[in-house]
Amino acid sequence: MNRYAIIVLWSEADGGWIADATDLKSCSAFGASPEEAVIELRVAMEAWLEAARAVGHPIPPARYQPHHEAAE
Repeated sequence: MNRYAIIVLWSEADGGWIADATDLKSCSAFGASPEEAVIELRVAMEAWLEAARAVGHPIPPARYQPHHEAAE
């Protein structure tokens, strides 16, 4: 699997954590903890990619890559 960025945030409305793969349209998951949300998202990401491949949709490249910046 490509290394897609994952954003995790608390949802007051849902009463739990939401993990979102911003490069994969509408691919997100819910969890009682941040870690659980990420685990569920990894399952959702695999399903998203498998479904896209099955119907011939392009697989988007990972736009957000880890990097480090140093302040002077």
